[in-house]
Amino acid sequence: MEQKSTERMRELIAKLNQWRHEYFVLNAHTVSDAVYDHHYDELERLEQQTGILMSNSPTQTVGYEVVDGLEKTTHTIPLLSLDKTKNVSDLMRFIGSQQVLLMHKLDGLTVKLEYENGLLTRASTRGTGEEGEVVTHNARAIDGIPAWIPYLERLVVVGEAYITKPTFERLQDTLRDSSGNSYKNARNMASGSLRCYDAGACAGRGLSLSPFGVLEGLNEDEYKSMKLATLKQLGFSVCAFLALIPNPTEQQVSNSIAELQASAEELGLPIDGIVVTYDSIPFSLARGRTGHHYRDGIAYKFEDDLYETTLRSIEWNPSRFGELSPVAIFDPAEIDGCEITRASLHNLTFITELELMPECCILISKRNMIIPHVEENLDRGRFNAVELFPTHCPCCDSLAYIKEGKGDKGKVTRVLCCNNPGCANQILRRFIHFVGKKAMDIEGLSEATLKTFIEMGWLNDFMDIYRLGEYSFEITSLEGFGVKSWQRLQDAIQRSRKTTFERYLVAMDIPMIGRTASRELGRYFDSSLDDFEAAVIGGFDFTMLEGFGITLHNNIHAWFKEPENQNLWKELQKMIDVEKKDALATSEGAGGTFTGCTIVVTGKLVHFTRDTINAKIVELGATAGSTISKNTHYLICGEKAGSKLAKAQSLGVTVLTEQEFLTMSKSA
Repeated sequence: MEQKSTERMRELIAKLNQWRHEYFVLNAHTVSDAVYDHHYDELERLEQQTGILMSNSPTQTVGYEVVDGLEKTTHTIPLLSLDKTKNVSDLMRFIGSQQVLLMHKLDGLTVKLEYENGLLTRASTRGTGEEGEVVTHNARAIDGIPAWIPYLERLVVVGEAYITKPTFERLQDTLRDSSGNSYKNARNMASGSLRCYDAGACAGRGLSLSPFGVLEGLNEDEYKSMKLATLKQLGFSVCAFLALIPNPTEQQVSNSIAELQASAEELGLPIDGIVVTYDSIPFSLARGRTGHHYRDGIAYKFEDDLYETTLRSIEWNPSRFGELSPVAIFDPAEIDGCEITRASLHNLTFITELELMPECCILISKRNMIIPHVEENLDRGRFNAVELFPTHCPCCDSLAYIKEGKGDKGKVTRVLCCNNPGCANQILRRFIHFVGKKAMDIEGLSEATLKTFIEMGWLNDFMDIYRLGEYSFEITSLEGFGVKSWQRLQDAIQRSRKTTFERYLVAMDIPMIGRTASRELGRYFDSSLDDFEAAVIGGFDFTMLEGFGITLHNNIHAWFKEPENQNLWKELQKMIDVEKKDALATSEGAGGTFTGCTIVVTGKLVHFTRDTINAKIVELGATAGSTISKNTHYLICGEKAGSKLAKAQSLGVTVLTEQEFLTMSKSA
């Protein structure tokens, strides 16, 4: 009954405020005084009966507060982000055997409301999660915030302030942001409105607030759904949710998501995903948190968030293969708690299609919540390739040229390249790759150190790394280099003399030969460099190997045709020792569970890095694959498994958790 009363109160407040706006602002008297007074009196009676007083109720003092600035406030309980995914399979693993709530992920601004003795004492924004801004003065301008509730203990509520789609469309052409531009989306409008210094300006913007959680108070309730039900009784318009029983099917989860999407569309609510949280509060608390998010919830995102910023310039960085890689430099944008200022622009074709120029307003995202990406240019029509594309390499000032090639689905892509094989930046990048962890793994040869050694003339080719002892006196005389640091470097260099077939092959930098391809070649040629070289000379067809296409086949043969590469291949082998595959070691896995199997790994693991898990797979007599196919036997899944899990399930591949793999490998 009380909930029906609060719903009726919200209806009356909406009507009365609309009539007041029409009368005082639009000078349009749409209802008689008698009708207005009748509704006003009904609202007063309900407020007295329920003990609930909404902050935007017309029964309160007329007039809005104006502040000089927004005071900062510290959140004693951090308002952290949620972990995110775009895959229903991740939700299934998160839910497990627990009862969960699926809720609208409203696309607005998180607000914290604090109540003492039933009175709203402070409203503040999430801000950084640790520190927000006080916006209490705007509480009266926001629908859905009670100013007084019949609950006298301390209560801290968190919710989302948002503007509905119809309201945004109505106001978009008339409202302007602080820069004088129209708002591009409802979230930006909600953010700008909530942070207005003048509550009167905020009042006409249709802000609403829907709570999604309780930080403090209502301690008698052990389930989140019960706390949300209590908030409804206290006059809040809580975020819509559905409860799911433990161990639901994937179809049930998908159907619930679709139902929530449909309800949001019907109500004009701006949502960008669905939030899944555990219903049990004790279980939620036991899950703990990371530095970024609490572990009791996960957000299912429909698509990557877009953020507006200004492109300031484009950097052109020579790669080790001579391509001039374009990088966008833009005004800082905070995405998922990280400040982003740079993103790859891929190639000339990408830049041309977006018509990018400095000072353009662009939309950026973090694709799959990881990689910064420029999605759109909002200021097209000013593109000038002659003005934008450099004619010379920014490193060596040699002429640049355009190379065309075919990308995905046969699309022609254009890339800018440096015409000088001796470009200092290209040489430096090749050395950085050679000493990297995936290749020779020489700790201590940083980019800065390599650059110094190259400039001093001590490094002209990779073999020179193993001759650096000739310059020990000069090196120990360098600033920042003493006897101990030189000895550490020498030790690292000497350790790298004992390496593996896979590392050696990666270090050669044959285009497209990375760890996965080198492991497959090592498996096929029994880690013998001689056998591999003989196969190349004999015209071996590498497309017969799993994951090897015609491009990779051609790259291998083309690389060995270069005299300089042939010399590197032979001379470097005189300075290092490539480990032979130990027959005893490989036989350890013989007859075991994983012997002869192909195992792929996806997601973030707890006990392994990607290198160590692949080494463990090989140790067990299996092949470490990179792509899911009908020949894959097992998929090991960590957090944020991605699309590989869905493909594995569609092909009937056995899926293992990390712990299941560890248990099986110990018994193998």
